[in-house]
Amino acid sequence: MKNISAGIDGAGDGRAARWERHRSERRLELLSLARKAIHHLGPQASMDDIAAHANTSKPVYYRYFGDKEGLRQALSEVVIGDFRQQVIAAGQAQEAESSALHAMVTAYLQLAQSSPNIYFFVTAQSSDALTAPNAVEEDSTRVLGAFFDEITLLISERLWAYARKGSEQNSGAVALWPRAALGMVRAAGELWLRQPADEHRPTLEELAEALCSWLTHGIASTKLGA
Repeated sequence: MKNISAGIDGAGDGRAARWERHRSERRLELLSLARKAIHHLGPQASMDDIAAHANTSKPVYYRYFGDKEGLRQALSEVVIGDFRQQVIAAGQAQEAESSALHAMVTAYLQLAQSSPNIYFFVTAQSSDALTAPNAVEEDSTRVLGAFFDEITLLISERLWAYARKGSEQNSGAVALWPRAALGMVRAAGELWLRQPADEHRPTLEELAEALCSWLTHGIASTKLGA
C-alpha cells in the first residue's frame, strides 16, 4: 500500500523549499534595488524613498528587513564583504611590506570612492567599530568591526617588522600602530570623500601615497606649503 502521508510530507517539504528559495531570491533583489536607490539618493534616504525608487512599497521592505537598521545590516554584510575580499586580496598580492600597505590603502579608497553614498550608509553609527568593536551590539557595527579586526590583523602580520624598525625594545605603544593606522586611513578617506571635487582635492593616488608616507615615515616626510 502506498504511503500517502509520506507523499504529503514530501510535497510539503518541496513547497517549503520553493518558498524559501523564492524569499531568498526576493531578498537579494530588494537589496540590489536598495543599493541602487541609496547610491542615487544618498545615505539619508528614507525607507519611503528607497521603496519608491525600487518601485515597490515600504511594507515589503519592512517585511524582509524589519526596519531601516535591519536593511543597513543586510546591506552592510554584502558591501563590507566586497571590501574584505578586495582589500585583503590587494594586500596579499604584494610581497614587500610597504607595497602591501599601499595596495590595501588604495583598494580601500577605490571602493569607498566607487559609491560614497553606499559607503556612508553602511558605515553610519559605527564610530566605535575601530576603538571598541565589542562595545556596541548593533549588527551593522559588528559586521564593520569584524572587517576592521581582520584588516588590522593583516596589517600587523605584514607590517609588524616594518613598524618596529629601528626600535630595540618591544614597545607596548607599537602594538597600537596597526589599529591606529587603519583609523587614520578611514578618517582621512572620509574627509576626502566629502571634499568638493575641485583642483584643491588630491587625487586618489596622491592621497594613498600621502597616507602611506605618513604612516611609515611621519608628517615630516611630506613637503608642506609655505
